[in-house]
Amino acid sequence: MWLNLFPGHPVPLLLLCNESLMLEKLPACGKSFEEMMKKVDSKKWCNLTEFIMYYDNFTQCTEREANNASCFWPNPLAEGFITGIHKQFFSNCTSEKVHWEDPPHEILITLILIPVMLTCAMITLVVWCSKRSDILV
Repeated sequence: MWLNLFPGHPVPLLLLCNESLMLEKLPACGKSFEEMMKKVDSKKWCNLTEFIMYYDNFTQCTEREANNASCFWPNPLAEGFITGIHKQFFSNCTSEKVHWEDPPHEILITLILIPVMLTCAMITLVVWCSKRSDILV
């Protein structure tokens, strides 16, 4: 749509985001996601591979509804709705941070010395072979 403010110079008519329409339509996406998640054992809700297709459908639905209401996606209202869905289904999914520790000193020393010793052995072999050029001929 174009708005003709100045004769001969039309400007595009910007559509405003209809936030109330978007907020009215987004719950249908949540309901659909909820129905799909019923197929997944609740013990597996923290394993994204178990429901990635359902979550993709949910994301596409929220994006489609936001665009149908002439709203950008993501936007703060849609993000708030998505956060609510996350709280409903994934509030017990905490990321367990792995605490890395150095290996015991015996193993660490071994892991360091093996490549050093192999490097020294290879250098010695190359030097020895280069001095004995009569063997290579």
